[in-house]
Amino acid sequence: MNYKLADIELSEPLAPIELSAGQNGIGLVARWKGRLIAFEMVELSTGSVMTVEKLKTLADERFAGRILVAKLEEELRKRQPTDGAALPSLSIAICTKDRAQRLSRLLSSLDRIRAGSAFRFVEILVVDNASVDTATREAVAGFTDIRYVFEPKAGLDFARNAALHAARSDIIAYLDDDVVVDRNWLAGLAKACLENPEAGGFTGLVLPYRLDTEAQILFERRGGFGRGFARREFHNTRFDNPLHPVGSGILGAGCNMAFDRALLIKLGGFDEALDTGAPLPGGGDLDIFYRVLRSGRPMIYEPEYAVYHEHRETIPQLRRQYWTWGLGMMAFLVKSYRTDDEMRARHRAMVRWWFFDQLKALARAGHRCRGHELRFGIAELWGGIYGLAGEYDRSRARIQAIRERNP
Repeated sequence: MNYKLADIELSEPLAPIELSAGQNGIGLVARWKGRLIAFEMVELSTGSVMTVEKLKTLADERFAGRILVAKLEEELRKRQPTDGAALPSLSIAICTKDRAQRLSRLLSSLDRIRAGSAFRFVEILVVDNASVDTATREAVAGFTDIRYVFEPKAGLDFARNAALHAARSDIIAYLDDDVVVDRNWLAGLAKACLENPEAGGFTGLVLPYRLDTEAQILFERRGGFGRGFARREFHNTRFDNPLHPVGSGILGAGCNMAFDRALLIKLGGFDEALDTGAPLPGGGDLDIFYRVLRSGRPMIYEPEYAVYHEHRETIPQLRRQYWTWGLGMMAFLVKSYRTDDEMRARHRAMVRWWFFDQLKALARAGHRCRGHELRFGIAELWGGIYGLAGEYDRSRARIQAIRERNP
């Protein structure tokens, strides 16, 4: 499997899209006047051509509604009076470990859009999370106006907290080193901040960076990190979901998120017993989304605030990722159950619902004889069982040892 990614502008004349001999599909990133409005995966014959006529038919069938929404929002924005509200300052934090090449790719994408920012002030921080050599520092030195911070305690949330305290701005945006930003990333975040000054945090659209392998295509077909192209606002209460806000994964993904920095400091930052590397590489984003909502501040999902993520390349890597999703989910639920007495009944209900939902998905995959679906489902279920069976406590012991080694 190998899909070609194509970025098409629907407000301009279209051109045919040709596949090479090894490609058997297209991942269409659709825009209207530069704005991201849709993503569609289309399977085709190897080496075939998607003609202009087929593109127009697809646009009529799949994208027409989103084009209409984009047109209406653009018209409404023109009619809305501007009150001259000033944008806050922004710190962009990239936490990285031993991935200098990917870091350089991300910094290059930020370099291309940084100059045109509407924010009052923009700084970029790279937190080197205990890399084993100097490649990360050297990668940062290849760019101008980047602040380098070394965090000797290995663990993503150690690095996130180091960035939180080193930052100088009102808003702090976190990017994983395996993404690149869309050309409208800064403008999308600026729009979200300007229209929602009361928000405690923001998440954004995550699209695939490439679809070159079977694992990358399968992951995206199963939903990937996608949360859609409609702006959404989340509060502490939600009448259509009795478990909200415990299921905080619906808010977005940790590879592309931003927060009111003062609120994050008030909340005590990230829980360093989550996202601790290979033993527990998850849960930190779920936890901070949940705590922001529980503070009473809303969170905004803004699709124009978009990145492209480098998905796992191989089936074993992807299977492990699903295992870590189950592991991180249960570690987060155990932690939150202990620390939020008011929500304990919802946490218990979420655990029951999650396992029942996983078992239903396994039954469907088994009935349809979908081998990969079955293996991914088993991995996620087993991760959840392992996470529920004391992983948060094991992680707390690990981070205490890390702190003692790095006082």
